[in-house]
Amino acid sequence: MPKTLVSVPSFTAGQLSPRMEGRTDFQKYFSAGTIIKNFIVQPHGPVARRPGTYFVSEVKDSSKDTRLIPFSFSTTQTYILEFGNQYIRFYKDSGQITSGGSAYEISSPYLEAELFDIKFAQSADVMYICHENHAVRKLSRTGHTSWSLTEVDFTDGPYLDSNISTTTLTTTHHTVGTGRTLTASSNIFVSTDVGRLVRFRDGYGKITGYTSATVVTWQVLKDTGSASASTNWSLGAFSDTTGHPKCVSFFEQRLVFAGTTDQPQTLFFSQSGDYENMDDGLSGSVTDSSAMVYTIASNQVNAITSIKATRTLIVMTTGGEFTVTSGATEDPVTPTNLNIRKQSSYGSAGVDALSIGNTTIFLQRAKRKIRELAYNFDSDGYIAPDLTILSENITLSGLIQIDYQQEPYSVVWGVRTDGKLVGMTYNRIQDVVAWHEHDFGGTNAKCKSVAVIDIDTSEDQVWVIVERTINGATKKYVEYLTPSDFNSNIEEFHYVDSGLAYNGSATTTLTGLDHLEGETVKIIANGATHPDKIVSSGSITLDRSVTNAKVGLGYNSILKTMRLDDGAGITDQTKTKRIYDVTVRFFETVGAKVGPDEDNLDIIPFRDSSAAMTAPVPLFTGDKETEFPSDYGTNGFVVVKQDQPLPTTILAIYARLEIYDT
Repeated sequence: MPKTLVSVPSFTAGQLSPRMEGRTDFQKYFSAGTIIKNFIVQPHGPVARRPGTYFVSEVKDSSKDTRLIPFSFSTTQTYILEFGNQYIRFYKDSGQITSGGSAYEISSPYLEAELFDIKFAQSADVMYICHENHAVRKLSRTGHTSWSLTEVDFTDGPYLDSNISTTTLTTTHHTVGTGRTLTASSNIFVSTDVGRLVRFRDGYGKITGYTSATVVTWQVLKDTGSASASTNWSLGAFSDTTGHPKCVSFFEQRLVFAGTTDQPQTLFFSQSGDYENMDDGLSGSVTDSSAMVYTIASNQVNAITSIKATRTLIVMTTGGEFTVTSGATEDPVTPTNLNIRKQSSYGSAGVDALSIGNTTIFLQRAKRKIRELAYNFDSDGYIAPDLTILSENITLSGLIQIDYQQEPYSVVWGVRTDGKLVGMTYNRIQDVVAWHEHDFGGTNAKCKSVAVIDIDTSEDQVWVIVERTINGATKKYVEYLTPSDFNSNIEEFHYVDSGLAYNGSATTTLTGLDHLEGETVKIIANGATHPDKIVSSGSITLDRSVTNAKVGLGYNSILKTMRLDDGAGITDQTKTKRIYDVTVRFFETVGAKVGPDEDNLDIIPFRDSSAAMTAPVPLFTGDKETEFPSDYGTNGFVVVKQDQPLPTTILAIYARLEIYDT
């Protein structure tokens, strides 16, 4: 029987679909796996164990869905916002902001069912928030415990098309003031018009009270010039009657809104440099800085679901993707040069798109495909390739949220509808599009939300909400992934979920674990593994004293190769073979198991037999060769597993095979 050495030199293709298991004609086959779970693919080629999570707080109400949203003023002023049913809570510096001993929070109008449809755009300490069921609001920060959420008081607009009917309006007073009465000659008002702007003659005002379909009370904000009857009027575009914008973005010194209920294909641009001024100049003179209203012309309804500013304004709709430009590369958009063109016809799911470099990453309408919208010089237009084409099973159940962690490894994170967290390592220049999937420690654990903030360190911080069954009850916890880089310090790594850390004087009792009451926890004591313990009354008693400990829920990291094939000449697929020896090349690793499947694994030794069992094992970098517990068969898989709360990074796998060649 001939013997051969088969190498898996990298994992930059990530986890491939089962439909790819016969594609030995495809070069990425040889740098991929069939399972990459709780490992992160690094753009250099290795897979590194996902860091554990640090427990911060339980959400306000674990029985309701909750969403995390990032708020970044600078790398030193970054927050995570917990949006729940009609409230917002705040997190900073890896902890929850409190006031008077309780979680600091403010009220909001957004209901549980509306949270994942919220769109937002931030400038300095102000975030504009949109949902079609609510007036546009701005969240303002003046201090860590000083936040306000207020309705945006737009200046003069935007408006629907000017009246062309014979219906007239009359007001009791044309001067600025409150308590004026506005009367229509026919039925045009409804009760939900309260708060709506009205342009009348040379001025405008806001409806403050409803009397009947022909009579409302209004506040005149700009003198109308006359109180007499006139057909020169128009109603505000944003209202509870016609709906409010569902999308928002900044673009070329303008604040852009899009997609009300009655005008789903319309974009509303503020005046240049004046974000809350929607005066389009039509009642006076139109200038380059005037506000604009633009409706996408199309043969079908293309309801706008998301907008994202890059080198152009990218407009995502249910029927396709559009770009907004001035028509000239260097010129800003103005009322006289605005140009909108359709670039592709895939349609967007409405989940916030991501800007990564010069590309826009968006979720397709069915929520199962992530596409990369990028300019292509060969076609002189935009193309949108499918980034899930090789790994369609990863997102098959659909995604509800995505966010981007630029540092350290450029990963797009997504939350699946079934509660799985998935990641895509993305480095287009190096042709790295590598998917990996993640689950969290604990019973019935499900990821419910993800958000990323830039902090003043070498790594962006990934925050999650994880739902688990704890001591028989459903709990939702706010947690964040600990740093991937533990500086080669065996006391810094953190590979437990919903964990806490202890640093202090020597002790055998660790307290403060109430959030894991009744759970079996993994423990790292001074860099070494410790027998599992069950949390009782919020504490555990250790078998030996420690000055440094990590305590939390365990999770498994599993790597399973594709069916091994040397990739040279005639394929080894379907041939009877036996893997008799495997070498795994590790980087800063302690502990692993290897075998042909998860039920048949041998422990790879890392501890020197002369070392004390309570002492930490030094981090190992290099090759570990081991005999392989397999029999003859046709599959030829190699599985590497880490089930201890210890670091594992796999650089490459080298397998020696005997092949029965017929």
